Amino acid sequence: MLKTLGKQVKEFRRASILTPLFMVLEVIMETLIPLLMASIIDRGVQEGDMKHIVLMGVGMIGLALVGLFAGIMGGVYGSRASTGFARNLREAMYNNIQTFSFSNIDKFSTAGLVTRLTTDVSNIQNAYQMLLRMCFRAPASLLFAMIMAFTISPRLTSVYLIAVVVLGAILALIIFFATRYFTQVFQKYDDMNASVQENVSAIRVVKAYVREKHEKDKFGRASKNIYNMFVKAEKIIALNNPVMQFTVYGCILAISWIGAHMIISETLTTGALMSLLTYCMNILMSLMMLSMIFVMMSMSTASMRRVAEVLEERADIVNPEQPLTEVPDGSIVFSDVSFRYQKASENTSAEEVHPVLEHINLNIRSGETIGIIGGTGSSKSSLVNLISRLYDVTEGEVLVGGNNVKCYDLETLRNQVAVVLQKNVLFRGTIYDNLRWGDPDATEEECQRACRLACADDFIRSFPEGYNTMIEQGGTNVSGGQRQRLCIARALLKKPKILILDDSTSAVDTATDAKIRQALREEIPGTTKLIIAQRINSVSHADRILVLDNGRIDGIGTHDELLENNAIYRDVYESQTSGSGDFDQTGGEL
Repeated sequence: MLKTLGKQVKEFRRASILTPLFMVLEVIMETLIPLLMASIIDRGVQEGDMKHIVLMGVGMIGLALVGLFAGIMGGVYGSRASTGFARNLREAMYNNIQTFSFSNIDKFSTAGLVTRLTTDVSNIQNAYQMLLRMCFRAPASLLFAMIMAFTISPRLTSVYLIAVVVLGAILALIIFFATRYFTQVFQKYDDMNASVQENVSAIRVVKAYVREKHEKDKFGRASKNIYNMFVKAEKIIALNNPVMQFTVYGCILAISWIGAHMIISETLTTGALMSLLTYCMNILMSLMMLSMIFVMMSMSTASMRRVAEVLEERADIVNPEQPLTEVPDGSIVFSDVSFRYQKASENTSAEEVHPVLEHINLNIRSGETIGIIGGTGSSKSSLVNLISRLYDVTEGEVLVGGNNVKCYDLETLRNQVAVVLQKNVLFRGTIYDNLRWGDPDATEEECQRACRLACADDFIRSFPEGYNTMIEQGGTNVSGGQRQRLCIARALLKKPKILILDDSTSAVDTATDAKIRQALREEIPGTTKLIIAQRINSVSHADRILVLDNGRIDGIGTHDELLENNAIYRDVYESQTSGSGDFDQTGGEL
């Protein structure tokens, strides 16, 4: 874990080295100042030597200025190193997430990834800055102060040692109990972020069903859990101050009492006693800083582990050593394909993980139009996701253009397989910006042609700004049907050899659906088209129709052949033509 995170220091290594050096220099200056102060009292004040007082005073000013400079530079370099480290962590995490396959992404919730990129990285940033500054400053201050105190009076320094042992034991107990709560609290952040994300993304549904109070209560519970955990931890940490104050004032009283007797017996000077009192404060404050360092490090350990998990996650789907960089055609072959979402682990065998696709054998010619129908959960989307290697097969193989998809360069393969997924997503920007996700170099004329094919041109031109209309995040300022047609146009701009429409016309009326199907058939006849749908009339025109039932092929053929030979298809057709339902209603139980 530490090795993984340490790699992200990168160009900030110099700042990370200079920070502790400046902090140690500051401590040295602070340690020398009490010696000059003692000299002023013992030789200057008591002997009336004004020249010595001035000389030592100038020396103290010089040491203070050097210490001030060192402290400022330590802060500057510490901030530069910690913020740069945090930037590199976020960038490395984000870049690694971009390489994830769908199976990798399934391991982390969206809210969890957001928490790791924000809250967890901020915790690590604060801990790293404290590590560079306080983790060097506190031990150095403690060590130098103890050395100087022993040099002045070993007898009085023994008081420090007793206090250090007692205080160290108490602080260890405080840290032990506090860290148990801090370890748990960051796990609660995911729950709260998930609540916020779900509420904001589905705010229209929340308001439509008047569920604001329910959502407020749910967020309140998540927030209260974090509050309660922090309160428990902070109550324990709050004991630091009274324990520290008691120890500090106890040491001051003991040293003053013993020191006064030593001054009377002339075994200690007044200046030396003043220095010892200063070193006493340095030692005990250093202990307090160390305790806070341990608490902060304990808090950040959970965050470091969570960030390291993302950085160490390796994509399940990668390029082969010598990838193919050209897809010959749009032919597709499924050869005895089986697929499971969850891989077998130490606690589960491969047989215990239920397959969502079993023994799929299918041969699709280039340019052919294939309709795919089936009830909810019949694994229609899972089947087409294997074509562009969004997932990899568990058994068997998928061939595109005569080659196993695992032999292709991922970018090459996915550029030739355009997918319009069930959940259509648009990004903040103009309509042109969104369309050019399909082809960054597409001209305005090409964008408009793709929109005409997708029956999107008319409604786009009805907007005051036309194709320069701004789309809000998620496409919330256009209807579901408009969003689907824009996504189809975006996919067409890729000029793919394979086009997959995953229930992507469900939100448009049947007339528009028919126009889109006709345009695709006439304008891109050489492109292999896979159309997933719930409505029979959306696939009835297809060259062949595939009926899926519980991850298996129940039938394949033309519309007329399936009506004659496939009971499931016939039942659903009759239920839909009679107006009584579709695949997920009575008559089409899959």
